[in-house]
Amino acid sequence: MNAIALGPLLISTPRLYAFGCALLLLVSSRYLLGLPAKQHGRWFNGLLVVWLLGARVAFVALNWESYSATPLDALKVWQPGYHALGGLLAGLLWTGWTLRARLLAMIGGLAMTVGAVSLWLVLVTLAPLGQQFAVASLPDVTLEDLDGNAVSLSSLTNQDERIIVNLWATWCPPCLREMPLLEEADQREGVTVVVANQGEDLLPIARYLDEQSLSFRYPLRDPQQTLMAQFQAPGLPTTVLFDQTGKTLDVHVGELTRAQLERWLSD
Repeated sequence: MNAIALGPLLISTPRLYAFGCALLLLVSSRYLLGLPAKQHGRWFNGLLVVWLLGARVAFVALNWESYSATPLDALKVWQPGYHALGGLLAGLLWTGWTLRARLLAMIGGLAMTVGAVSLWLVLVTLAPLGQQFAVASLPDVTLEDLDGNAVSLSSLTNQDERIIVNLWATWCPPCLREMPLLEEADQREGVTVVVANQGEDLLPIARYLDEQSLSFRYPLRDPQQTLMAQFQAPGLPTTVLFDQTGKTLDVHVGELTRAQLERWLSD
């Protein structure tokens, strides 16, 4: 799971780890580098901005094929998509330039920047606040499509395709923004997409899909939010990727990006 719920807030765990590492860097560098408060503030605030810009630019460059059709998506900095090493390189250049007049402080700043980024990468990899997948495989749950036909999720493994199960609702803006991406994925060979609405009546679901001219093979209703409970989803949207046999491969909480979806389907 890549997000946790804190009350009504849904927080990405990588961002939570990043905040913790930045706070640790702020406190430790304030006392260990021996810089005047004004110069320290200039270096640290600039470091955050430069790291974010460098990490974003590096990620977009490495995944340009996903952004080429809609390049303005690169400006959606609230979405996932940051490359740690690109940010680190930018941060080291900033530190070297800003602290060039203070050799010991510059060496310390470089070392602490590397340490903070390394700690963040370790936390993202080990995910101490994360959980194991709530379900190891596609659950044996039967839901109804918009025409009232029963659809057994476990039977979808007979199609020998990767299966994406997306939990959504019409009141959820991130859910609606990712719907066109999911429709595109549903039209790809070797991919089955299930969009399972959570807790809503038939009318708003059908109206939304019709108004947006969205067509899915498996638009399902889950009025009792059975899948949300089984997946232990902290919020919407939640998307789960299964392989051809129904084994859980990955879980993403929050809005999907084209780059994330391409990575899922190309691995």
